[in-house]
Amino acid sequence: MTELGKDNKYIDIEKSIRESKSQLLNGIPAFAIKWIMLIIKQDEINQILSKYSDYAKKFFMKTIQRFSSVLFVILITTVLLSCEKLHSSDPFRKFSMERDLIVVISDMHLGADPVYAECRENLPALEEFLTQIRESSNVKELVIAGDLLDEWFVPAPVNTYQGKDQSDFVKRIAANNKSVFDVLKKIIREKKILVTYVPGNHDLTITEANVNLILPGINQKRDPELGLGTYSPEGYPKIVIEHGHRYNFFCAPDPFSNQDIAPGTILPPGYFFTRIAALYVSQEYPPADDVVPVVTPNTSGDESQNLLFAYWKIWEWTLKTFTIENKFDEKIIVTNIDGFTGAFSVNDVLPYQTTPGGFIDVDLYNGIQDTWVQRQAHNHVTVPIPAQQAIAGSALASETDNQAAVQYFLNPKSNVRIVVFGHSHVPTMISSFDHLQQKSIYVNSGTWIDDNPNRTTMNFVVITPQKDDCCSKTHVRLYNFENEVITLMAEDSVRL
Repeated sequence: MTELGKDNKYIDIEKSIRESKSQLLNGIPAFAIKWIMLIIKQDEINQILSKYSDYAKKFFMKTIQRFSSVLFVILITTVLLSCEKLHSSDPFRKFSMERDLIVVISDMHLGADPVYAECRENLPALEEFLTQIRESSNVKELVIAGDLLDEWFVPAPVNTYQGKDQSDFVKRIAANNKSVFDVLKKIIREKKILVTYVPGNHDLTITEANVNLILPGINQKRDPELGLGTYSPEGYPKIVIEHGHRYNFFCAPDPFSNQDIAPGTILPPGYFFTRIAALYVSQEYPPADDVVPVVTPNTSGDESQNLLFAYWKIWEWTLKTFTIENKFDEKIIVTNIDGFTGAFSVNDVLPYQTTPGGFIDVDLYNGIQDTWVQRQAHNHVTVPIPAQQAIAGSALASETDNQAAVQYFLNPKSNVRIVVFGHSHVPTMISSFDHLQQKSIYVNSGTWIDDNPNRTTMNFVVITPQKDDCCSKTHVRLYNFENEVITLMAEDSVRL
């Protein structure tokens, strides 16, 4: 405690409450006094009183004691009102009696090199956000729903591992994002909050051992197959959290394609898509220096050929959207990752046709349109998605959202009522009814990348599980943290 002056001692309001003759004030528990002291600006009061006589100070303290009961009621009421406000606008409390919140974030896309990483400017905000979670007393679990680490968003000519290996690569990511990893490691070490990681597509091939290398002790929820995971927090089987790439034709693990070129690879075509998109950004959005060769539907009407034409249409859109200043026959996509070696050209991944209306062919991912059924079985997709739908919807956030309903809410074999996906970078909340006409909630956790055109960034989801009483509901809230201010975007609730 400071002093106001040699003869004017600092007034300790907390001590005065404790020494009061009022039984009511003497009975206030320690945690309530902490709340009260947050409301009373003690230093400011002392600064004001320093301008007046000792008589004024004594009168002030006697007034507090004389109206102690009234003061206590007013203060507690104020605290309760402020807590209610805190609960709706800022979910993280520092003086809570219970840890019950489940916080979900995804798509941080932390990179190994600040020159091209998608999350650079938002790193200080991410550190602050994680610090608030660490300092909270009501967060039970932090779930990272994929794309924590980014092995994909690397400009095409860059050698991702720099001639080394994946272990070295993830260590470079941790070093490049040290402040964020320092906070995450503190949360894990302190063991007050469980930190759970579920894989995404951009960290598809990063092994459990290498995630643990940079985040020792983190709880990892993975399928037996590399690159996927589905998670229900303990005690809440009707809540499911996964990244969502399992249902995407371009992003789901593909252990069937390119095995003659890259034995053991599971990289889907979205990997090459992203390497080209990263080059487009690093070249600062140049005009195209080449033209996508025209492909027309095969006149035979063959189903496989029709699917390959739909696949070409997605690549046509990609190359017209993410233009590059290179010719399509240049070997610019340097791999040396997940079984691939050497460099490939855009033409290697782009379907082609020598005669209009004739046979459509492709070099990399040859036959991918015919193995979608097997891929879904391998990736444990419960409700198979038609290949035509999967290809056409691969670039649509709405298709990701739709699969929450198809795979869970409308699936008679599922009793899941709350689903959280990431992947699309489109933060949204959708309420619907399941196959039993019960209310269900889907929420997408958005992203933390610097630039998310026409949408917010720095998004997160908070799930507050229901209590045991009959009227309590599970609340789901979607927030953003832009400008380091917590803003509620959407909320809903359901009785599970």
